[in-house]
Amino acid sequence: MPIKIEQMSPTDTPLADLRREIDCIDEAMHRLLMERGEIISRLIKTKRTTEAGSAFRPAREADMMRRLVERHSGILPLDTAESIWRVIIATFTYVQAPFRIHVDFSAGEAAMRDCERFHFGFTVPLVGHLGPAGVVAAVAAATGDLGWVPVQGSPGSVWWALLEADKAPKIIARLPFIERHDHPAGLPVFAIARPHPDAIVNDVEMWSIRVAGWGPRPALALASLTEAVVVPDRGFDGAALLVPVSQGEALEEITGALVNAGASVRGRALVGSHARRYTVTANSRPALAGR
Repeated sequence: MPIKIEQMSPTDTPLADLRREIDCIDEAMHRLLMERGEIISRLIKTKRTTEAGSAFRPAREADMMRRLVERHSGILPLDTAESIWRVIIATFTYVQAPFRIHVDFSAGEAAMRDCERFHFGFTVPLVGHLGPAGVVAAVAAATGDLGWVPVQGSPGSVWWALLEADKAPKIIARLPFIERHDHPAGLPVFAIARPHPDAIVNDVEMWSIRVAGWGPRPALALASLTEAVVVPDRGFDGAALLVPVSQGEALEEITGALVNAGASVRGRALVGSHARRYTVTANSRPALAGR
C-alpha cells in the first residue's frame, strides 16, 4: 500500500516551534516575577518598616483583581488566573511582612484548607482553630496575622460580636472575590484583621445589629433587602444579625424595615467592610455582585 504523505501548509507551525514559544513565555514570566521581587525589596527599603501586617492593602488588592477580571479572555479558566494572582499577591505580602492565617475548622477542615491554599498558596503558615472565637483572639493578639471564618460561622455563634469594640479586629474581605457555582474554592469566608487605616475598602460595610421581637415577619423583611447572617435567640425573642450594606444603600432602610415588621433595634455596630465581588456565570462575562 502506498504511503500517503501530507504536505505541510505554510501556516502550520511544527510542534517543536510551539514548545519553544511556550518555553520563552515561561522564562519571561519567571523573570518578571523575579523583577517584581526586586521592586518589593526596594519598596521595603523605601517604607523603612518591619511592622508585621503593614503591607496589607485590601483596597489595592481588590483593584488589582478587578483589573484582572476585566482584561481576562481566552481558554485559561478565570479562576485559575484568580488563584495565580492571589498567590503572587499573598506571597509578596508575606515577604514584606511575615504573617500567619488563623482558620476556623469547625465548619469543615478540608473545605477551609482548600480555600486558604487557593488564595494564599503554601508559603504563608496556616494555624487551625476549632471555632471563630479562637481565630478572633489569635488575630487580636498578633500585629499582622489574618483570620478566616466561614460566612455562616459555627451554628448558633454570634462571632462577629467580638469585632464590635473600637480596637478589635475587623472584617476586611469576603472571598472568593470571583464567584461562580462551580468555583474550586467556593466556600464563602470572611477575612478579619487589625486593618491599617489606609488599607480599608468600603464598597460593602458589615454591621452587627441586635433586635428584639424577631419572627417570620422581620425575617422576610430582612431577606427582601439583603443577605444577612442571622442567629435567633428564642429564649429572649431576639436575634443577632450580621448585615451587609453596599455603597448607595442606607442602613436606616434596613433597620426601618425591621421596625415596620414588628422588631425593635436594640443596638448596632460597624464590624468591618469589604470589596464588592464579581459573579461569573457559564455563558456571560463577569458582573459585579450586589454584595
